Amino acid sequence: MTDEPNLLGEYLRARRERVGPERVGLSRSGVRRVPGLRREEVALLAGISADYYLRLEQGRDRNPSVQVLESVARVLQLDDAGTAHLLGLAGDRPRRRRRRPTRRETVPAGTLKLLGAIGLPAFVEGRYLDVLAANPLAAAVSPRLVAGRNRLRDVFLDPAEQALYAAYDPAAVAAEMVAGFRQLVGAETDDPRLVELVGELSLASPTFRAAWARHDVMVPEGAAVTLDHPEVGALTLNREKLAVGGAPGLTLVLYHADVGTAAADKLQMLASYSAPARPEDIIT
Repeated sequence: MTDEPNLLGEYLRARRERVGPERVGLSRSGVRRVPGLRREEVALLAGISADYYLRLEQGRDRNPSVQVLESVARVLQLDDAGTAHLLGLAGDRPRRRRRRPTRRETVPAGTLKLLGAIGLPAFVEGRYLDVLAANPLAAAVSPRLVAGRNRLRDVFLDPAEQALYAAYDPAAVAAEMVAGFRQLVGAETDDPRLVELVGELSLASPTFRAAWARHDVMVPEGAAVTLDHPEVGALTLNREKLAVGGAPGLTLVLYHADVGTAAADKLQMLASYSAPARPEDIIT
């Protein structure tokens, strides 16, 4: 027996339970004891034997082919990000992993200079959504956007941060954030930092616990977001997420308003309140 986590099986089960038979052209006949597809139905639609699919979910197959996994992904209606996550979990399985210390995340010097010069709310977050560096204008948008904070903790546990997203369904905010987080960490679930963070949030937040159990993955993308800012009211900003070159897992997050809009005026007002960026304001 082994205590190695069965990440592939957990993901397959979670996704299988979310695909109803009607979505793949099957009738919902007879008594169904599972919320989604049965294992044998996935196997049939993927063109593999039921026993082979069972071995996949139980973690007993150590080397599934890409073709098989892509067929299963098609049946489970995974998008590109979900399929890539599935292939990554399978590719990582033959190598037994050991729990190792969390790698220190360091923001490149050039990125720190950019934060001080850009004139827009900006911060850098790490693989575990720790805020590693931020400029003063980011803190003007949210006082939690400062080095040393964690975006997951703030969004799920801090009422003041939650109030910024009052215009949105909390479950939808949770699902999107956790799906992006899963995509970032991939199969590296043995990192003590991740174990501690997920355990803490699972105990403290039923909303996080439900979103984590869905096993959704999503590549973070730019989007418009409307914040209920305590000083300027509704503030609609474009949020961009850019990978930091030479620093795997680090993301530069920028907020900017459309030119000529009320949001642009409000952002300028916030900028006038905040002090000019100094090196000590942004260095981690």
